[in-house]
Amino acid sequence: MARPMIGRVVRRLRQERGITQAALAARLGISASYMNLIEADQRAITASLVFKIADALSVDLALLSGQAEGRLEAGLREVFRDPLLGAEAVPEEQAVTLASAAPDAARAVLALWRAWRVAREDSAGLSLPSGRRLLLPGEEARDAFHDAANHFPALEEAAEALRTFLGDPTPQSLDHALAERLRAHHGLTVTVGVLPGAALRRYDAVTAQLALSETLPRESRSFHLAFTLALLEAREAVERVIAAIEPSTEEAAGMLRIGLLNYVAAAVMLPYAPFLAAARALRHDVAALSARFAASFEQTCHRLSTLQREGARGVPFFFLRVDPAGNVSKRFSAAGFPFARGGGSCPRWIPHAAFATPGRIVVQVAELPDGAEFLCFARTVEHPATRWGEPVPIQVVAMGCAIGRAPEVCYADGLDLASAKVGIGLSCRLCDRPDCRSRAFPPLEHRLLLDPATAGAPFVFSRPGAPG
Repeated sequence: MARPMIGRVVRRLRQERGITQAALAARLGISASYMNLIEADQRAITASLVFKIADALSVDLALLSGQAEGRLEAGLREVFRDPLLGAEAVPEEQAVTLASAAPDAARAVLALWRAWRVAREDSAGLSLPSGRRLLLPGEEARDAFHDAANHFPALEEAAEALRTFLGDPTPQSLDHALAERLRAHHGLTVTVGVLPGAALRRYDAVTAQLALSETLPRESRSFHLAFTLALLEAREAVERVIAAIEPSTEEAAGMLRIGLLNYVAAAVMLPYAPFLAAARALRHDVAALSARFAASFEQTCHRLSTLQREGARGVPFFFLRVDPAGNVSKRFSAAGFPFARGGGSCPRWIPHAAFATPGRIVVQVAELPDGAEFLCFARTVEHPATRWGEPVPIQVVAMGCAIGRAPEVCYADGLDLASAKVGIGLSCRLCDRPDCRSRAFPPLEHRLLLDPATAGAPFVFSRPGAPG
């Protein structure tokens, strides 16, 4: 299993609250020496002691999971392995210490590295004529959702208020309720027909017209109606969230705004409490949940990744959407999965295999190099082409949770979780596995050993400091 980090998290939270180690030990009913071993991650912590620590420090259990520190640690490893920095190798233990003991400093390092990458690419001619940057807005918006574990309490409240105004409709009557609300309170006329270009939705505030493409399936029409209602009635809540995030550019703010309005629309379609109850009852069977709530596979998966309300948490899932070229358009993680921030992902990971079996859910138990294990499942999703001859847009939606939560998910049924593991890495550049036939590039920290007498074997490389 993954290296424990809870001790360092406990130490940081204790220090932030001005509590001495001896005082915390007394509250927990353990010796000061045992408390010291726990904070040094030299002793395991029982479940009952975890609950006591959370109560003594007045924190939610999720803060003690070490997931946030794990994401920071993965990001720092990527930063410190970037060969273009020209810096000496930073020991992994120092990255772990920085992530757990000084998370604000770790986030500052990541922010500086991202800014440096953008500046480097801009200087190489990758900027637009107006000087706007190509990569930063999208990365910044994705990071904002990632850092919030893809859960925004204020937007959940806004969505619940909208459902109250709608009369809490059933999934089958939602379209009518949304259209009626838009007509009665905003004077909008909703039409369905052919839209110019590849447009799926056009809202004209001047003429009070909302036009939806006739190519949209029913669940997508519901979503676009809910999005428009969120734009008109939940805009203040969205802007407050954006202000708290403090995006660095207007482009990043714009991407955040659309993403947050999408969040509200999904929460209107799939209300938190009923959806969470159904997810637990159906053991997170996405097809069954989609049928019950008249939603698409992707909408259902996305909503499952947001169920992190304090006091009513669902299974922490990560969510990924990727196209056949490997471009990631969405990524969120409440499960602590450490997505690589630059470069491609591991070719052995299940999202890439899913393209070979369109429309079929594929499952994998993935083991990361540090021993962390995740139950992953993925399926392709298609979007309608707007005209004959146009390639059908196809993507893969992938989700996963820590292996400890696998019994709560139907996709683990019938799997021997111990023997079904597949070793993956974050990306070839960040993976040290020496015997991988799927490797595309050698690790950044190692020297590549080339032997013209051998063919067909995986990359061979040396350890840092080794001769050769």
